[in-house]
Amino acid sequence: MTHVDASAEAPPSTPALASYPLLTTVGLFMEAHAGLTASLEHRLAEHCGATGQSFEILLRLVRSPDHRLRMSDLAAQTTLTASGLTRAVDRLARDGLVVRQACAEDRRVSYAALTPAGEDQIATALPVHVAHLAEIFEGAFTADELSSLECLMRRLRDTLNPAAARASAPADRPAPLEG
Repeated sequence: MTHVDASAEAPPSTPALASYPLLTTVGLFMEAHAGLTASLEHRLAEHCGATGQSFEILLRLVRSPDHRLRMSDLAAQTTLTASGLTRAVDRLARDGLVVRQACAEDRRVSYAALTPAGEDQIATALPVHVAHLAEIFEGAFTADELSSLECLMRRLRDTLNPAAARASAPADRPAPLEG
């Protein structure tokens, strides 16, 4: 049985909760995410023939040591479930872009690794993707704001998805692009 303290304040009303500022912030974040995802998917498909999902996997692999990641780490870094990642890696393997590699020390562990064809595909897609990101983000934010945004997104990711934080450190801090 739950004890209710009669002296406690009444909970906020529905109208008060509905105007809670974080609802607006999170709503704007979700709307921006949906718009960014749609824009990136369209540009990748139009210019590279890649899906956002395949691009995301290939990008994670090219940024990793030896261009390979444990499947569990790859799942933690993407928005895919373990079974969704398995299907996506199977499609990429069928297309010759990745291979699966068994771990010699632990049979329960397997890796996804880029093939030369996968490296070629990501090399074709990256200039288009980076130019598109620059167009979107550098058009909307100053350099200082972008730096702050990265810090804020890293902190939010580390809070909400610590497995991704562990899986991506320090490989997700590549050297700045030149040129």
